[in-house]
Amino acid sequence: MTCVISKNANGGSKFGGDFTMTKAYTGDLTPAQAWKLLGQDGQAVLVDVRTQAEWQFVGLPDASSHRRDAALIAWQVYPDMSINPEFIETLAEAAPDKAAPVMFLCRSGVRSQAAASAATAAGYAKAYNISEGFEGNPNAYQQRGKVGGWKVAGLPWRQG
Repeated sequence: MTCVISKNANGGSKFGGDFTMTKAYTGDLTPAQAWKLLGQDGQAVLVDVRTQAEWQFVGLPDASSHRRDAALIAWQVYPDMSINPEFIETLAEAAPDKAAPVMFLCRSGVRSQAAASAATAAGYAKAYNISEGFEGNPNAYQQRGKVGGWKVAGLPWRQG
């Protein structure tokens, strides 16, 4: 995936930073692969880029068995779903080591692609998208949480 961030009228990008995104992120991980990496690398950071409403009503990944919490940094701001202008700045606080693996999680793996691309453009060397997201894709009845995703993989999570 390659995205381009254009400069807005004020000279900043529409993603809130002053960077141009031309490089794709490092790669995709399944939820199980992300969990394994989180357990193997003490510097790895799990970033949940969903909204406050999703964290509260759908649940959160629980990384406490790896002695850490997921960083909760919304990629988009609810309810208008505009891009969070402070995303990269907040990411830098949660993941100051740009050489460490950073794994991005959203509902189904779409917003997390954009977040991983933005992180790569901001200098993160190992920015990964968790491809199935927290809830996975909808099933034949348009229900999430039944096909793929963090929850279906049986990984730890808790109600927000």
